[in-house]
Amino acid sequence: MEKTSIKKSSLSISENGLEKKKLSGRLEVLKTYKIYIGGQFPRTESGRYYIPTNAAGKKLANVCLSSRKDFRDAVVAARGAVSGWSGRAAFNRSQILYRMAEMLEGRKAQFIDELMQQDASKAKAEKEVNLAIDRLIYYAGWCDKFQQLFSSVNPVASSHFNFSVPEPMGVVAIIAPQNDSLLGLVSVIAPVIAGGNTCVVLASETKPLCSVTFAEVLNSSDLPGAVVNILTGKPSELASWFVDHMDVNATIYCENNSEVQKMMREKSAQNLKRIFFYDKVKWETGEGQSPYFIMDCQEIKTTWHPIENIASAGGGY
Repeated sequence: MEKTSIKKSSLSISENGLEKKKLSGRLEVLKTYKIYIGGQFPRTESGRYYIPTNAAGKKLANVCLSSRKDFRDAVVAARGAVSGWSGRAAFNRSQILYRMAEMLEGRKAQFIDELMQQDASKAKAEKEVNLAIDRLIYYAGWCDKFQQLFSSVNPVASSHFNFSVPEPMGVVAIIAPQNDSLLGLVSVIAPVIAGGNTCVVLASETKPLCSVTFAEVLNSSDLPGAVVNILTGKPSELASWFVDHMDVNATIYCENNSEVQKMMREKSAQNLKRIFFYDKVKWETGEGQSPYFIMDCQEIKTTWHPIENIASAGGGY
């Protein structure tokens, strides 16, 4: 009887019973960067997201595309935090900003990596992170000093003490520099909160990675939830709401789009909110930090206090 040879199968079976196939490449799992509202990290209520890419076309992350509802939620959270944050001792606000700098220092490597993913050279990335840390320390130092510099005792023609002192406006809406991932973001947030305000910030649309990572720094640095709220998305969709909302006291816009600036001037008249255009500021230079940025979001409160006028009454000892 002729023997039949059985050929060994070339089929390779994996542990789960499926045929093994050599993959041409691994499918990268992109990190999902959430928004930061009220000290929490929710996804956008719209359910939308976008994938920014760098100059080489590499996909960077899944980034939330914030909606008007997200902005409204952030304003509600920021308004609820105003009294607690503005009521803190200036020295305590200084401590918290310094703690933010400490936490940022401890995560330098991550920020440098994200900046490099967004087309920065290693040297430029290191410089930007160092400047951001230094800027937080700079404003930490001003927290309990700017009131002395910008307040005054005013001479009046009556028996009164007359004091003028700066006080925080309240909720500030910020559209951060769009070509700057970290330094510009830190440079507009720090003076606002150093002065006792809370804020809602729209980060860079094309370079959003550092913004949400910076929110993680804020979350672990003793800063009360809702003092800073960070959204990601398109300025073209959200700019009008940043200036239109009636519970926003001031709006900061860091781009030079003339049409958007015109729209903001018109809409700000509805509730007399302040608007500031930082479109010509070079954040990497000395002009990127100043106590006058703190004063932009301060109101001057004048108080009259009656006193006995001893000198004019002829009093003596």
